[in-house]
Amino acid sequence: MALSLPHTLQALLFASGEAMPKKQILTLLEIPEDMLAAAIHELAGELEGTGLALIETSMELELRTSPAAAGVVDKLRKNELSRDLGKAGLESLAIILYQNGATRSEVDYVRGVNSTAALRSLLMRGLVERSIDATDRRRARYTASVDALAHLGLSRMQDLPNFTELAGTLAAHQAANEEAILEAEAV
Repeated sequence: MALSLPHTLQALLFASGEAMPKKQILTLLEIPEDMLAAAIHELAGELEGTGLALIETSMELELRTSPAAAGVVDKLRKNELSRDLGKAGLESLAIILYQNGATRSEVDYVRGVNSTAALRSLLMRGLVERSIDATDRRRARYTASVDALAHLGLSRMQDLPNFTELAGTLAAHQAANEEAILEAEAV
């Protein structure tokens, strides 16, 4: 059973987890602007009185928690922030620091497991920043924030223990992985 256009839009925004340019949505859904406008209007109406809200600017759309849920969401964030980073968070932060930025898939590859929750925790704590990856605009790139360096008592990433050695090892590992992917695609 196919989803209606508003529900397909909802799924797309949920899966993205961040604001999406309307132009990208139009391209992905292969629809004209008037159909998108109608789907936005219908979805916004359906979400009224629920825990979610559709946030719209002239250029972007984002699915967010409803302002009415702010109290409970704030409790969740405070609970998450009161816990230690944990092994997953520390590993993810180390990979981002030593690679001078990484995508989620790069962090996942080095760690060998899904790092979504760890990256979310780092974002919420302000230890990493998310931006659009210059090589592939569909991906996000995570970089260490100034707060991360201050939290670690560092003034620059090169002050990390064994920075040159570990950064070189990670770069070589990533290059070998990219080469293996290219070889596999050539077959």
